[in-house]
Amino acid sequence: MKLRLHFVVDPLGWLCVSMVFGIWLYNSVFVPTLVLLPHYNEGHIPWALVVCYYLASALCILALLRASTADPGRLPPDPHIPFSERADWELCNKCNLMRPKRSHHCSRCGHCVRRMDHHCPWINNCVGEDNHWLFLQLCFYTQVLSLFTLVMDFCQYYYFQPLTALDQDTFTTQHELALLRVSALMGLVMFGGMGSLFYTQMAGIISDTTTIEKMSRTLDEIHVTKRSWQWALSEVFGTRWKLLWLIPLRSRHPLQAAQSRRNEV
Repeated sequence: MKLRLHFVVDPLGWLCVSMVFGIWLYNSVFVPTLVLLPHYNEGHIPWALVVCYYLASALCILALLRASTADPGRLPPDPHIPFSERADWELCNKCNLMRPKRSHHCSRCGHCVRRMDHHCPWINNCVGEDNHWLFLQLCFYTQVLSLFTLVMDFCQYYYFQPLTALDQDTFTTQHELALLRVSALMGLVMFGGMGSLFYTQMAGIISDTTTIEKMSRTLDEIHVTKRSWQWALSEVFGTRWKLLWLIPLRSRHPLQAAQSRRNEV
């Protein structure tokens, strides 16, 4: 498995990624410490619930690390252009390099990206052809973890049995209400924000329209392609195996090349 790493030198982007990482770390520490582990130790909840929370947390941070460090589809300085595809390439007026159509020059990163959707400061990286699937995973797993956190915070006061073996002198016990309120606020903000972002991303993928194309053209000028959601997502994730859509630690291979080879036979 070959994973191409890509780092953007941007202090503002580093700050945004650190904020997202801090929210993940806060909930991944205090929710198990205040809710899951104490109730598991007293036999109120099964071990599977604890494992599921840690699994969702691990997948969320893996998706964040992969999305922020994966190559979004940066074009090389001297790309090889097949003769049959030269009509589909154009000259970038900012870096004076040839690029495929629907590519975009990112002013923050300083290079062109194939089928660039947008530059996301929260991952300090562009979202392009090669890492769009990782960005979708990040949105999905953040929603899962945020919803899990909200449910656990709610159950702590309205569903779970009272804890009997707590040390009343510890910091977490004395400030439990304030800590869980902060956790619930973070979970609510992240779930709402990522939910709306996930919806807009899915709508753009199904209609084959990037965020930049929506912002730079009027609605009448956007050519909307009607296609099934299975094929649209398979093209983005690079595989038709839906189980692999959920795995961050793998490489992506475009489906179009395989499809064109079948058409030539």
